[in-house]
Amino acid sequence: MFKGSMVAMVTPFKGGRLDVPALRDHAAFLLENGSSALVPIGTTGESPTLTSEERAEVLRVAIKAAKGKAPVVAGTGTNDTCTTIDHTRAAEELGADAVLVVTPYYNKPSQEGLFRHFEAVAASTKLPVCLYNVPGRTSVNLLPETVARLSKIRTIAAIKEASGAVDQASRIRELCDIVVVSGDDALTLAMMEKGATGVISVAANVIPRAIADLCAAAAAGDAKKARGLHDRYLPLMEALFLETNPVPVKAALRLMGRGTGEVRLPLWAMSESNEAKLRRVLADFALTYPPGKRSGSGSRPRASAR
Repeated sequence: MFKGSMVAMVTPFKGGRLDVPALRDHAAFLLENGSSALVPIGTTGESPTLTSEERAEVLRVAIKAAKGKAPVVAGTGTNDTCTTIDHTRAAEELGADAVLVVTPYYNKPSQEGLFRHFEAVAASTKLPVCLYNVPGRTSVNLLPETVARLSKIRTIAAIKEASGAVDQASRIRELCDIVVVSGDDALTLAMMEKGATGVISVAANVIPRAIADLCAAAAAGDAKKARGLHDRYLPLMEALFLETNPVPVKAALRLMGRGTGEVRLPLWAMSESNEAKLRRVLADFALTYPPGKRSGSGSRPRASAR
């Protein structure tokens, strides 16, 4: 289940509301272009700003689109164990195939606290659990030794490793046989060379076929093809992080004619200078619509509250 190009899906908004038709279209676009799994309501999906009703609707749309084609891995993690368990049970009831659970943010738990948190979540579900380690957002690092302890729990199946340290992923692989996937597009090739099985990708929202091909080449041991795709698309991967994710990826989709680009407060629209940089990179790949121009009315979207 946890292999290849798994897309950390954006959540489309229009006028402050969930844009369900755009969500359906985006899910179809990703699946038609080789994505091996859909990962909705995670960080890229702006999950902290979604209501319970919106979370359920996003998940229903993703599950319906992916049925018979690819698994759906629902983001269910929060910084409260009880709420995470509630989200996880809801995802299981709706028909998700697995859950992605981020380390609790802001609380800054100890390694023992992290272990107990994930242990409790895993005990609450029959679904495979993918741990999610992203210290840059959470201020805590799930250490390899703790991952090794957690890997002994039956329902804990994988880890999305986004610490930015390839050696940490290597250490995890030394200590246990848990599946490791990259949480950073720019490190996907390096991680797969160390045994990762794929990536939960932001860039795949924009270039799903390219990321799918990169993962397939790396998995097949075609180093030349994988390196060529990595080198070619690295400037775009980097441009998608000029500002906080998912602001740039939503701007990119708008420039491609694939959405409004709208984000929810406290996120805000991309700065004009950074959008100009992003537009130039997209133009290099002939991804803007029309080439070199903004889609729609040309006005830059404003962030909104619900």
